[in-house]
Amino acid sequence: MGNPGRDQTLAEHEAGDTTPRRNPLLAAVTAPPIARAGRWIKSYDGSHGAMIDCSQAVPNHAPPTQFAERLAAAAASPAAARYGEILGDRVLREAYAADVSSLYASDIAASRIAITAGCNQAFFAAMMGLAQAGDAVILPSPWYFNHKMTLEMLGIEARVLPLQAETGFLPCPSEVEALIDDRCRALVLVSPNNPTGAVYSPELLAELLDVCVRRGLTLVLDETYRDFLAPGTGALHRLFQTATAREHLVSLYSFSKSYAIPGHRVGAMIAGPGFIEQMEKIIDCVQICAPRPAQAALPWAIAALADWRDGNRNEITKRASVFRDEISRLDGWALEQIGAYFAYVRHPCRGLSAEAVAEALMREFGVLVLPGSFFGPDQEDNLRIAFANVPVDQIRELTRRLALGLADGFRADNQPHATRTAHG
Repeated sequence: MGNPGRDQTLAEHEAGDTTPRRNPLLAAVTAPPIARAGRWIKSYDGSHGAMIDCSQAVPNHAPPTQFAERLAAAAASPAAARYGEILGDRVLREAYAADVSSLYASDIAASRIAITAGCNQAFFAAMMGLAQAGDAVILPSPWYFNHKMTLEMLGIEARVLPLQAETGFLPCPSEVEALIDDRCRALVLVSPNNPTGAVYSPELLAELLDVCVRRGLTLVLDETYRDFLAPGTGALHRLFQTATAREHLVSLYSFSKSYAIPGHRVGAMIAGPGFIEQMEKIIDCVQICAPRPAQAALPWAIAALADWRDGNRNEITKRASVFRDEISRLDGWALEQIGAYFAYVRHPCRGLSAEAVAEALMREFGVLVLPGSFFGPDQEDNLRIAFANVPVDQIRELTRRLALGLADGFRADNQPHATRTAHG
């Protein structure tokens, strides 16, 4: 079976076209959605006050002073300016191994851990290790857009598993199994989910891992937002306690949100020792090692900032409660799912694209959210709102502005509009 993009490029070259040839897989990938949405910001004139940014999952606070001081000291040290171990500094791997072993009530050795330049690099490396061009990976929709972009540029089919609000955006194991064929290599899950906020129960995750084991797949589980689960949620899952997890489970994590250091780019992967050995080859070629100042400071922070992280989790739980109450008061808006960091809402503007609605909210009211269409097909009625980014007073201001938009409606030409009023 040929590669249509490559065949077309070769045909054009043979016909005398001397244009430099490029990778058609990359050219077909959509532009980065966050950057695309960010271009709408300049259209807002400030008439309703400061912009409210609920687009990207970014903590709205700096790391605590002691942690910042350790980061600064590490950045100034000669040691942190040098290359480190490809799979991550030993001290951080051991500290993270102890932390996750306690969290999951399992014995997870440091040899099963790779430290990466953020969770996106961990996912990219995992996909390179699991599949090649022409293979397929099951990707529930709505999906995290960087996951879809990664598969596209690697030539791996994203086999879509549509999820619905009526079932809490959770997959049915039998529906997963129905998508599996000889080309399938992995099932990708995100829990707590981005974009919907849905949380997978330990029982459902166990069932889905069983499907992967039975059919020879790997379960790739992105748990970037696990530290923001509401108090009392209990154990995240018990997958690491099973012998099959060593070969059939790849767990991904990001230090960015929990430690308020997204710009420092530090993530982690847990997998079987043999798979981690293969990751060393990929990481060495992509970045050699994750940024070292944060690696030097994090072993202290994992234990020392536990209470601080709990406080942030409690604050975000409070913000979720306020958002839930506020959005329920808006006619026409519907909260379809809310979780550890995101709310997935249905907007009232039927017949308009989600992107047109999101762009209008930025232009008219200074509210930046992402359209559901960024996260997969058949999502035009939805918006993703990263409520955890902003304090409670801004959540209330956000819903006040959404109500203004509803009051004025839309023009007959299908272009959103609103009557602007002075802030306050």
